[in-house]
This record gives sequence, structure tokens and C-alpha cells, in this order.
Amino acid sequence: MNKVILIGRLARDPEMRTTASGTTVTRFTLAVSRPFQDQNGERGADFINCVAWRRQAENISKYCSKGSQVAVEGRIQTGSYDANDGTKRYTTDIVCDNCTFLGSRNSNNDGASMGTYDNAHDTSMDIPTSDISEDPFKDFGDEIALSDDDLPF
Repeated sequence: MNKVILIGRLARDPEMRTTASGTTVTRFTLAVSRPFQDQNGERGADFINCVAWRRQAENISKYCSKGSQVAVEGRIQTGSYDANDGTKRYTTDIVCDNCTFLGSRNSNNDGASMGTYDNAHDTSMDIPTSDISEDPFKDFGDEIALSDDDLPF
């Protein structure tokens, strides 16, 4: 199984190109924080190369920029090529199957914040609430007594 899930921030602006056959491809680098601290108490980061194709590539290029936070779901793909100096270079990329926009570095920038918005003044999404002092389970019938022997674990 080859499956990767990452959450991080774009280390630089994404680069969108079109292949000779007309397919859109976007490359970007995702900075993912390490889960531990070094001797100085600082967290390092890994800079992971990612690639997205077609409509997803267009959306990433259009709505993301350096500092945007995204969640990437995809797979690892390795490859190689011959460099101009005659040496063989090896690559490792995450091919994005799904990319979710979580927010931007600065939500006050020129409309580029994807997953953040001020919903304090947005009445179009008002959700009806109920009185929490009322027992929500009052209509579920009689109480059932369970012992530890009844549990499967």
C-alpha cells in the first residue's frame, strides 16, 4: 500500500505548467513540521515536493500561495533523469489524489484565504440550537444496566 497524508504550509508559490498534450500540472513544496523538538527546543520541518494534475492543479495554482495551509492525500512516486552534466538524478514526489485547503498564512490578504472566513456576521448559515438543560436522551426508553462482563473488550 502506498498512501501518504500530510498537513503543512506551502514553502513557495505553486508553479503551474501545461504539458505538450494539454494536461495541467502544478508543482509545490509543502513544509511539514516534525513532531519532536531538537536540543534547542525548536521544531524542524521537512520540505516535501508535491505534484497535482488537471483540475486539482488549476485550483491549487489559483487559490494557494506561499504560506497557505493544505492537507494533501496521495502517494509517493520516485523517478530519475539524466542531468545536463551527465549525472543521474533521483526524485521523490507526492502525487496528490486529494488536496484540501485549510487556510492561508494571512487571512487578511487579497481574498486568497481559502478555508477561513468571518462567520460571526454571516446569518445565512445560522444553525438552530436547542436548550442544553433539557435531557437529550429522555425519549430513548428505559435505562439498561451493563456490567464489565457484557463488554467485548
